[in-house]
Amino acid sequence: MDTRQEYEKVKQQHKNILIALAALIGTIVVVASLGYLFLSEEENVIQGQVEVSEYRISSKVPGRIFELRVKEGDHVMKGQTVAVLEIPEVNAQEQSANAMAATAAAISTMTSKGARHELVDAAYQQLQQAKAGLSVAKKSYERINRLFHEGVMTAQKRDEVLAAYESAQALEKAAESQYEMAKNGAREEEKEAAHQQMMAAKGNVDLMKSLQKESVQKALHDGEVSEVYPKEGELVGTGSPIMTIAMTDDIWGTFNVREDQLNGMKVGDKITVYVPAFDKNIEMEVYFVKDQGSYAVWKSTKANKGYDLKTFEVKARPLETIKGLRPGMSLILKK
Repeated sequence: MDTRQEYEKVKQQHKNILIALAALIGTIVVVASLGYLFLSEEENVIQGQVEVSEYRISSKVPGRIFELRVKEGDHVMKGQTVAVLEIPEVNAQEQSANAMAATAAAISTMTSKGARHELVDAAYQQLQQAKAGLSVAKKSYERINRLFHEGVMTAQKRDEVLAAYESAQALEKAAESQYEMAKNGAREEEKEAAHQQMMAAKGNVDLMKSLQKESVQKALHDGEVSEVYPKEGELVGTGSPIMTIAMTDDIWGTFNVREDQLNGMKVGDKITVYVPAFDKNIEMEVYFVKDQGSYAVWKSTKANKGYDLKTFEVKARPLETIKGLRPGMSLILKK
């Protein structure tokens, strides 16, 4: 009787061991299967995102933000005024240029008709005005040149002001010579010189008008204001961005694809991409494939020998306009 009980006890123990072993094996199989599925899915899923072309609004000359006519999120049209700047230095230079142009025109007329006493007096007054304009241009150049050496101003702006300064010097010298010519009487060569000086003065006026246009900044392309940098009343330097505008009609998706996942992908291929934000698939066409270089993420195929897998940047555009597709949205490419 004791032997039978002992036999049953051993048999039950064997049975429990078998059940535990079967449960362990089953768990291992389930975990391995799930791991395989998850790893396979991760390996075959490539995530990208939506990108959009952007451009920045900036001024050629420094100034103060007088008015911002748009805010972040606003849609703008090409040619629409988005910001107005105050640029008093340019205003002053434009007035000086207009005065110099009037002076040159008057002197040219005087030399053509011959000098009278009144014209001699006028030439003298115009000379004084040219000297005053030269003084303003000189001070502007010295200030801008100092800012350039401090690293605040660009070389282009310094060159523009230097050109205005040199033009003012030339106008002052011309006004002086015209005054002397008015006193002594003009020759044909002097008449021609007066005419050319008048044309140069008009060119300086055109330059000042061009710089004055920088006070009104306009959109260069239809789009959406994605970011505004300064506030009203703040100063902005030459070339400093005032705002960024996204060109919503130029949108694409970008993916980082390892070369073992390319599978022959090339420019012109059509791909199906899942958009989680819309919970639907969209069709896209590949238009750009480029090696990201040695700095990009790579993967070794073997610890000892073999080769490294490089990463390629792939860009694709939607075949149809997708309403609501925004920069930064995720794109899922299943290989």
